[in-house]
Amino acid sequence: MKKCTIREIGSHVGDSVTIGCWLTRRRSSGKILFLQLRDGTGFVQAVAVKDEVSDEVWETAQELTQESSLYLTGKVREDSRSPGGYELSVEGIEAIQIAQGYPITPKEHGVDFLMDHRHLWIRSARQRAILVIRARLIRAIQQFFDERGFYRVDPPILTPAASEGTTTLFHTRYFDEDAYLTQSGQLYMEAAAMAMGKVYSFGPTFRAEKSKTRRHLIEFWMVEPEMAFVEHEESLRIQEQMIAYIVETVLKDCRRELETLGRDLSMLERVKAPFPRITYDEAIARLKDLGHDIAWGDDFGAPHETAIAESFDRPVFITHYPTSLKAFYMKPDPNRPEVVLCADLIAPEGYGEIIGGSQRIDDPDLMEQRFKEHGLDAGVYQWYLDLRKYGSVPHSGFGLGLERTVAWICGLEHVRECIPFPRLLYRLYP
Repeated sequence: MKKCTIREIGSHVGDSVTIGCWLTRRRSSGKILFLQLRDGTGFVQAVAVKDEVSDEVWETAQELTQESSLYLTGKVREDSRSPGGYELSVEGIEAIQIAQGYPITPKEHGVDFLMDHRHLWIRSARQRAILVIRARLIRAIQQFFDERGFYRVDPPILTPAASEGTTTLFHTRYFDEDAYLTQSGQLYMEAAAMAMGKVYSFGPTFRAEKSKTRRHLIEFWMVEPEMAFVEHEESLRIQEQMIAYIVETVLKDCRRELETLGRDLSMLERVKAPFPRITYDEAIARLKDLGHDIAWGDDFGAPHETAIAESFDRPVFITHYPTSLKAFYMKPDPNRPEVVLCADLIAPEGYGEIIGGSQRIDDPDLMEQRFKEHGLDAGVYQWYLDLRKYGSVPHSGFGLGLERTVAWICGLEHVRECIPFPRLLYRLYP
């Protein structure tokens, strides 16, 4: 007997195979039982006909409950009516465990209930589809950078201070010293870029923001490339090429999962580089024309980003924000120092910022000045100032929030579904 996965059964038409699986649903039509099965690689229906199996197999099939685990042996046949195009004719069943009282039933459940049972909720077809897309996105991002000569470098998660001088830090003790969970690996990536040219990090980051919006998580994953000898314009080209690449990859490799989610694929098929660009000045003018009460120097909130994005059918860059709105390390525009060489990439359909990036300050005197203006402790980050003292070069970088990107590509309402076990303002379990 051939052992295989559901994903592989298409290459075994006419053969008898054995799969390890779980029952998601069972329905009966007299002397025929229809078993909906899953094994992590996909879903398939198996059909047990009473007159074609032993009494023992029939009885076992009738005992199976939702989420019972089993080994099922059956003959693979093509079936155009089946979602996967194949079906199994049951020949044998070995029950591993008969589950009792599985809490998530086909009826409607509230979000809090589902989040309390997140460890079980991820078994559903919808949640599995999201996590499959997330996994493929991660691989596509890494492929994009690896194929273009970037090296992956892993920055520390425990740091002595904030990367951007903010107060949204998780504090802990590092033996006899204060330490914090990282908000960003960027500063360490800048150091790595001076050693290796083009680098990227991919890991968890933490923001102690008391926010309950659909776009925010307390713990989320960031991709943070840093590139020596790369200036603002070149960085924007790399960003749009990366987004176009990962969307194209997901469309090619995860079409079935996107269809499970009911995603409008035409929205993703429009995501081709180059992306449109508008300056902060132009964005302010557009928002005023649309009736928003906003002035030059104000930051954009979710309604502003959504209003701007509605004018475009693909992601749009907003560039050259006021210096006062952005982080201390962003390089001022030489022709207009009140704005910086930066850009936020705003996703369409109301998903907001998915990338923030800039050219970094490479002048040692200006960096020291910025440290003083922002009240930063030069002693804690003397190593960062050293990067400008010993062979400083023009360099740029950006950060992509993985969960927001997953939410946009999947067409989801909330980022809590975009990570296996979300950490929210009032959610630390499970």
